[in-house]
Amino acid sequence: MSYVAPIKDMLFCMRELAGLEEVAKLPGFEDAGLDTAQAVLEECAKLNQDVIAPLNWEGDKYPSSWHDGKVTTTPGFKEAFRQFVDGGWQGLQHPVAVGGQGLPKTIGAACGEMLNSANLSFALCPLLTDGAIEALLTAGTPEQQQTYIPKMISGEWTGTMNLTEPQAGSDLALVRTRAEPQPDGSYKLSGTKIFITYGEHDMAANIVHLVLARVAGAPEGVKGISLFIVPKFLINGDGSLGARNDVHCVSIEHKLGIKASPTAVLQFGDKGGATGWLIGQENRGLEYMFIMMNAARYAVGVQGIAIAERAYQKAVAYAKDRVQSRPVDGSLPGSGPIVHHPDVRRMLMTMRAQTEGCRAMALAAAAAYDAAHHHPDREVRQQNQAFYEFMVPLVKGYSTEMSLEVTSLGVQVHGGMGFIEETGAAQYYRDARILTIYEGTTAIQANDLVGRKTARDGGQTARALAGQIAQTEQQLAALGDAAATSMARRLQAAREAFVQVVDFVAGQTKASPNAVFAGSVPYLMLAGNLVAGWQMGRALLAARQRLADGGDDASFLEAKVATARFYAEHILSRVPAQRDAIVDGAESVTALPVDAF
Repeated sequence: MSYVAPIKDMLFCMRELAGLEEVAKLPGFEDAGLDTAQAVLEECAKLNQDVIAPLNWEGDKYPSSWHDGKVTTTPGFKEAFRQFVDGGWQGLQHPVAVGGQGLPKTIGAACGEMLNSANLSFALCPLLTDGAIEALLTAGTPEQQQTYIPKMISGEWTGTMNLTEPQAGSDLALVRTRAEPQPDGSYKLSGTKIFITYGEHDMAANIVHLVLARVAGAPEGVKGISLFIVPKFLINGDGSLGARNDVHCVSIEHKLGIKASPTAVLQFGDKGGATGWLIGQENRGLEYMFIMMNAARYAVGVQGIAIAERAYQKAVAYAKDRVQSRPVDGSLPGSGPIVHHPDVRRMLMTMRAQTEGCRAMALAAAAAYDAAHHHPDREVRQQNQAFYEFMVPLVKGYSTEMSLEVTSLGVQVHGGMGFIEETGAAQYYRDARILTIYEGTTAIQANDLVGRKTARDGGQTARALAGQIAQTEQQLAALGDAAATSMARRLQAAREAFVQVVDFVAGQTKASPNAVFAGSVPYLMLAGNLVAGWQMGRALLAARQRLADGGDDASFLEAKVATARFYAEHILSRVPAQRDAIVDGAESVTALPVDAF
C-alpha cells in the first residue's frame, strides 16, 4: 500500500488546536492562513506520495554504499532530492532574505511529517541541513550566512552536524577534535567524528560540516568547545567550489534501520588539517550547537509521528484485506477480514489515537514557536517560548517512544506476516528504533524536562500548563455527553497525577536527586501522555462544535470524537499508575547493589 498524507487531520489540528489563523496575524505570516496551508500541504503530498514514498522500500533493500571514500546513495535518491529542492521545500520555513519561503513552523512541521512518513532515510538529509541553516542564522556572520545558506536552501549544498566522537557520545566534555588558529583567520582541524548523518553522499555538490572542536589552550570540559564551518570543498572568492578539504569519509555504519541514510565516520586532518572557520566566538560552540540540536529534537519527534502514521496506514490496509476466522459476535456467516476482531480493532485504535494525539501536540508546540519568534508583545513571546521549550522534550521523547509501540503493534496486526520483511511492516519498526536514541536519548530528554524545565523554575511552567488543562476539563464536563464526560474524568485524574509529580520533582531534585531522576523517563512519558490527551480533549470539543454548527464531513468529525474517547479510556488512563511509580517507587530503582547486577 502506498502512503496517503493525512491532510484532513493536519488541517483540523492547524485550525482548531494550533490556531493557524492567529499565527497568520503575526508579522511576516500574513499570507500563511488556512488557504495557504491547504495549498502547500496538497502540493507537498503529491511529491511525497508519488516520488519519495516509492523509494522507501528500495532504500531498505539497496542501502547507501561506501567505496574508496565515496558514498553512493540508493538509486533514485539523487533525482528525488533534486525534485525536492527544486520545489522549494528545503527553504519552506527559512527567511525570504536568504532564499527561503518564510512560512511558519506550524505549516513546516506538517510538511516535515509527510516527508518523514514517505521516507525516513531520505528525510534525514534535509533535516540536518535545516539544523545547519538555523545555527548559521543565529550565530554566523553576515558573510557566512550569505556564503552558505542560499546554497543549502537551493540544495546545491547540504549540511551536517558533527558532535559525536568514539570516546564522546552524549558527554561532549570529552570532545578531542583540535582546532589550530592560522594567520589568515582560519583554523586547521584534526580528529575523528562518528555517527554523522549524510556526512558523505552524492546528492549535492558540497557538504557543509558544522564541527565541534577545541582550540589550543581552551578550558577543559564543555566550556572549551568551539563551533566551526568545515566544507567538504573549499569555497573560492567568487563562490565557486575550490580544492577538496582535508575531511574524508573512512566508512559508513551497517545499521538496524534507516539503512539508506549514510551514517559516516569522518576523519579530519589526515593531510595537514581540515580548513575551517569559527562560528561566533571561541568556547561558545556548545551553545550554538544546541540551536541545531533543539531544532533537530523537535524534528525527530515529528519523525516519530510520521513513522507511526505510516505503520498505522499499512496495518489498516492489511486488517481490511486479511481474511482469518469468524468474528466472535457472529456478525459474519464465516471467516472475514481481521478488522472485525475486537483485539485487532483495539490495536488499530491505539495506533490511531496515539498518532493523532502526538500530531496535535507537535502542531500546538509549533504554533507556540511561531508566536515566540514573531509576536509583537514581549510578554506573549516569553510565555510562548516557555511553553515551547517545555514541549520540546515531550515532542521528542514521548512521540518517539510512542512510535515504537505503534510500529510494534503494526507488526502484530500483520501476525506472522509482519515478521517477514517482504510485507514491509518490519521496516517501520526497525526504522523507528533509532528515534529514541539520536539527538539525545529519551533519558537525556527526561533529564532536560526534570532539570531545566521543571526544577529550575520550581514547577511554575508545568503548573501553568496544568491550569490550561483544567479549563479544558471544565468545557468537556459542560458538554455532558458520554465521550466528553469520559474525557473530562480521565483528563482530570491525569492532570492531578501530573501536578503531584511536578511537586515531587520541584521539591526533591536538590535534596534527593537519585529519587527524582529514577523516575525522570516515567515523568516524561506521563507529561507527554497528558499533553497529547489534552489536545485530544480539545479536538473532541472542536469536533462537537463543528457538528453542532452543521459542519460538513460529519464522518470525520464523529471519528475524531470516538478516537478522543478511546485515547482517554485506554491511553490517558495509564497516567495515575505512572505517578505511583515515580513518587512511590523511586527507592526500589536503586535498591539493588551494583555488584548484584
